[in-house]
Amino acid sequence: MDFTFTEEQKMLRNTVRGFVDKEIMPHISEWDRAGQSDPAIFKKLAELGLMGVCIPEEYGGSGMDYNSLAIVCEELERGDTAFRTAVSVHTGLNSMTLLQWGTEEQKRNYLIPQSKGEKIGAFGLTEPGAGSDVAAMETTAKREGDYYILNGQKTWISLCDIADNFIVFAYTGDRSEKHKGISAFIVERSWEGFSSKAIKGKLGIRAGNTGELFFEDVKVPKENLLGKEGEGFKIAMAALDNGRFTVAAGAVGQIMACLEASVNYCHERETFGKEIGKHQLVQQMIAKMEAGYQMSRLLVYRAGELKNAGKRNTRETSLAKWQACDFANQAADDAVQIHGAYGYSDEYPVERFLRNSKAPVIYEGTREIHTIMQAEYVLGYREDKPLNHMLPAWKVGQTI
Repeated sequence: MDFTFTEEQKMLRNTVRGFVDKEIMPHISEWDRAGQSDPAIFKKLAELGLMGVCIPEEYGGSGMDYNSLAIVCEELERGDTAFRTAVSVHTGLNSMTLLQWGTEEQKRNYLIPQSKGEKIGAFGLTEPGAGSDVAAMETTAKREGDYYILNGQKTWISLCDIADNFIVFAYTGDRSEKHKGISAFIVERSWEGFSSKAIKGKLGIRAGNTGELFFEDVKVPKENLLGKEGEGFKIAMAALDNGRFTVAAGAVGQIMACLEASVNYCHERETFGKEIGKHQLVQQMIAKMEAGYQMSRLLVYRAGELKNAGKRNTRETSLAKWQACDFANQAADDAVQIHGAYGYSDEYPVERFLRNSKAPVIYEGTREIHTIMQAEYVLGYREDKPLNHMLPAWKVGQTI
């Protein structure tokens, strides 16, 4: 394996880093306090081709590989988790799922405008009583002629008030069928009976829009069934492979941000007549951050390599998400400790890093879920089989 960046990837990293330094860094403290960000950010991301970075050009994307998507997520989260989250949801959970499972008509109608950034996509799986236990969902979609009548509620949905299109999961079969009774649908915001409401008072990712979706007798055309009836759980799990990949990559970026802030402070601050970076216990925290950064990055790019080859990567992506998010949470905690009392103030960014680092340990598979998954793989209780629908391989055989 060779994870040396191509010239294209180096240019991409520099472009996204420049964008973050210019468009996000000067405003993020203000946006975090206000609990919202400038919607124009999405238009600017689209102008750079970042809303469909790994989507083939024939579907309106930039046609880059999946590790290029990881680079974008790393650099965006270096600015703030809210902006990586937007790309994770729009591209990882929605657009890549359309690419993997959608019909040609669905790709023309939804994927192409989303890849161009003309429309924003989101993902509706979690419910008030259904998180890790997907089969506990209560949303239903009953077939009536040429439509499915959708009723229910989703919660903790990123881009809830911003997205134009949503992939929504509901029971089309009897709930006693559990996972086999779940189906997936493409739902448009403009349809009658759809509404959304933002959640306020979040611990972190305050600059991002998160909230609830409500469906009251929403008429979904039968053509907007994604995949087949009963394939919803498979589609959701495949989507999470993509979303978790972007979350893991973002966590690498957060560790990077913690390191940058901490190293700068280590050189600025003096105690007992020397820079605090000279103290061994501070060096221990810096060393842990560096180790977490390097290990997480390798796990992410390994999963990306499998995606590039068109291979199932649930196990590898789960491991990358679990470890990278844990490392990021620890790095943020240590960054606050290094900054001492100043780390407890929003005068420095590390308190925001700590608040932001908690959510990724929970969403898209909790730390506990991923722990169980990895143990079951090792013990032989869990085995992944190739899906009938896989993401297209990207230049199979080429090193990255």
